[in-house]
Amino acid sequence: MRTNRKTEEKKMSMSKNIARLAVTAGLTAALSFGGVMAPVTMAFAEGGSTVTFEDAYSSTTTYKGIQIFAANVSGSTASNIQWAGADDAQKQKIQEAVVQAIDSWSVANDKGNYRSKNAQDAAEWLCTNANVGGDNSRVASDNVLNEIAKKLSAEGFTWKKTTQGKNTLDDLDAGYWLFLTASVNNPTEGSAASQSTDAFTSPIFKLVDGATPVKIAPKKKIPTVEKEILNDRDENNQDGYTAQEGWSNVADSQVGQEVSYKLTGTIADNYATYDTYTYKFTDTLSQGLTYAKDSLEVYALNGQKWAKINPESYNAVEPAGGNGVLTVNFDKGNGLKSATAANDDETLNIGAETKIVVFYKAELNSKASYEVAGNDNKVYLEYSNNPMAAGTGKSVTKVVTDHVFRLDVTKVDSEDTNKKLKAGFKVKVMDGEGSEDADSQGKWLAQDGTLVTEDKAYEFTTDETSGQIYIPGLDAGKYQITETTTPKGYNTIAPVIITVTPDYDDDGNLTGLKVSDNSGMVDTNNVTNATDATIPVTIRNKKGSNLPLTGLNGVTFTWIAGGAVLCIGVAHLIRSRKQAEESERE
Repeated sequence: MRTNRKTEEKKMSMSKNIARLAVTAGLTAALSFGGVMAPVTMAFAEGGSTVTFEDAYSSTTTYKGIQIFAANVSGSTASNIQWAGADDAQKQKIQEAVVQAIDSWSVANDKGNYRSKNAQDAAEWLCTNANVGGDNSRVASDNVLNEIAKKLSAEGFTWKKTTQGKNTLDDLDAGYWLFLTASVNNPTEGSAASQSTDAFTSPIFKLVDGATPVKIAPKKKIPTVEKEILNDRDENNQDGYTAQEGWSNVADSQVGQEVSYKLTGTIADNYATYDTYTYKFTDTLSQGLTYAKDSLEVYALNGQKWAKINPESYNAVEPAGGNGVLTVNFDKGNGLKSATAANDDETLNIGAETKIVVFYKAELNSKASYEVAGNDNKVYLEYSNNPMAAGTGKSVTKVVTDHVFRLDVTKVDSEDTNKKLKAGFKVKVMDGEGSEDADSQGKWLAQDGTLVTEDKAYEFTTDETSGQIYIPGLDAGKYQITETTTPKGYNTIAPVIITVTPDYDDDGNLTGLKVSDNSGMVDTNNVTNATDATIPVTIRNKKGSNLPLTGLNGVTFTWIAGGAVLCIGVAHLIRSRKQAEESERE
């Protein structure tokens, strides 16, 4: 009887051990999502494993690792799981931290208290509740493994760390390791001037066999921001911000026109790791741009689906009083995680694949620059970059440019181009095909380049000595230049129609300017290596009787003069015939 009982007890013990081994193997599969394990190796093998962090920022970012469980590792199976640590004191600290994290998480998730201090029990519990797997797994903010990482990261444990410029940890013993980012590339922590463009990884739990090299890809994607501008020729063909196409990194406009801008920010792919997520756009307008009040709209974009974000979800500070800085800051509640939809009937879904898109308008004003750099607009994105602690990173700054052009007109004698002339001109935006902006067609230029009605058109007068005048505020397109005051002793030229055509490279840089005309009285000097946005144009006048003999006025005068001569001839003929008839009667 006793023999049977002992046999049964042995069988039960063996069954339990087999079950534990099976669970342990499952834990290995669940937590070892960084790659396939090496062939059979035992714990504490001489030399240890080398872990390499495959990170584009590896020259400036450092990593740290801490062993949680020691184990014997055979293939993809861990056995003989024990608490890790260099000594009993360290083992106890790790045990207490992990057990406390499990217990805290378990209570918060209505799973009751967790009390076991046994390493095997803890491993089995994690196998059941960690819910991770696959190479691209991200630990959510409410995941127990994330709680463990926060606990171990915050309480001054001894970690193995990489050094800046070296992306490996060497001599790692067999077992389960936790890896985190130690520091990112900001020399002065918290300094805005040296703010990091990097981000901290989500926790990485990895089974190491103690011999085979291991490669780890940090669980992070650095948020980015893009900026685009909509050219006026596209603006008129669109219906609303989100339906628009034709966005680019460069545009050209007339002074006084409103220009649409678009900011697109991405979100870290470990977004779920964060409890609170800071997200802030900072956009700076140059002095040639005036923000259009109340033009701001903010959307969440998932694939092709747009959802307008409730303005109560963020703080927007619009430029005012000469300050050209626009900020859109999700700093309420839990930051971006607290954002809601503008439509009460709509649920706002924001995740790692979501893009946050900001639209607004700005007017090109009379302070616009005619330099080759144009009128730039810069934006950067500030974002939470550490799921383990408070901290922010800063994206690379993006710039778009709006250009405006001017003519450097010189009035000269057609025979002697060294002789400069004083003359007056008015400029009109041409109607029809070739005009960039339908709203501008048929309007005239004011002195500062803004567009007005004909009765308010400005007469640009060339200097008497240099023969020069700048005509500002031009967009790409067609313009009519009408001579309104003719130099004394010269003929008035017919209205000239010119076409302004800029050239840009793929990066949006202005590389050249072209002007063509429909007359033989204009010499254009196309600019191929632009140093500014000014096009030299020479307009020639012919000497004459000081009567308008060219163009429509000249033709009109010719008809009038011819008609007068004809009338005089007819009158003379009638008088001659009458005199002859009177002579015959006599």
